[in-house]
Amino acid sequence: MLETEEPAVISRRLTELRMEHRDLDAAIERLAALHAGDPQDDLALKRMKKRKLWLKDCIARLESALIPDEPA
Repeated sequence: MLETEEPAVISRRLTELRMEHRDLDAAIERLAALHAGDPQDDLALKRMKKRKLWLKDCIARLESALIPDEPA
């Protein structure tokens, strides 16, 4: 999947994921500051943090895909 995509496509997707990660980080901070202790908000925070970790993993995979393979 990633190996067959053009580096420009991967770079564009990487930019999109980084923006979503940054936006999600800001949303998590706002929600945590405004609604501390509410069980529904705690669940929303957990889901947002899980999504943020998933995004981080996707970003790492795409960054790795952009590194050219070198012969050993």
